[in-house]
Amino acid sequence: MNLRRALFVLPNLFTLSSIFCGFEAIRRLSEAAPPAVRPQPYYEAALLLVFAMFFDTIDGRVARLTRTQSAFGVQIDSLADVVSFGVAPAILLYRWALADLGTWGSFVSFVFLACGAIRLARFNVLATNPKGAPTKPGKYIVGLPIPGAAGVILALIIANHSVRGHLFANKALMMSVSLGLSALMVSTVKFRSFKDLRLNVRTAVSLSLGLGSTAVVAAKFGPAFALPYVLAVYIGIAVIESIVTFPKRRAERRAERLRRERDGEPSEPSQEQ
Repeated sequence: MNLRRALFVLPNLFTLSSIFCGFEAIRRLSEAAPPAVRPQPYYEAALLLVFAMFFDTIDGRVARLTRTQSAFGVQIDSLADVVSFGVAPAILLYRWALADLGTWGSFVSFVFLACGAIRLARFNVLATNPKGAPTKPGKYIVGLPIPGAAGVILALIIANHSVRGHLFANKALMMSVSLGLSALMVSTVKFRSFKDLRLNVRTAVSLSLGLGSTAVVAAKFGPAFALPYVLAVYIGIAVIESIVTFPKRRAERRAERLRRERDGEPSEPSQEQ
């Protein structure tokens, strides 16, 4: 067997594993009774999608480690994300919290899926060069990544299960969370990709503070609440940074636009990731 071909297949096997987890979650949800009658299938579906997140994280790292990044890998990874972090979480959200709202529940769930698909399409455009080959990941990612948005929903379901369904029963709250995540996915808010993470004093201090505060939350409220806390902090930092740096970014865009007009250059959309 050609070793190079075997290495090329390896990251795609992890991607297909992510798709399988999404498919299996959807299959279980299609057969599940309402959560008030039997909540276990919804918890199991959420756990399957957590495994999908694990495989989604591994496939890219394996591709970089084996130097088998390709345009094909970028496309199949996005297709996997649509299934495992778009369709499956949207169905899970609808069946778990929004089914009683009828058309409105369907609409809110679909908005989550639609915004996730738009987010992935935009990422594919920014993450590939004109020839279709992957570009080097940047320090920031524009818009909330769809695995992160799905992760919030999964984290809430898992935390809810840990307290036997006594939390997050407010349908209006879940609608607001879903619509907020949808808006963040298609926004221009920049989220850290951690691709440039280096081991230094600043990183060590930040990591220590993060792990320490997460441990406090887990000890006080239970381990199931650690993931919602981490994701909330991640999103909160990005939103705060976006608000604080907005005046500077607006001034830079205006200066760049004036420079292009002065030099007679056509305006181009930003390709920063």
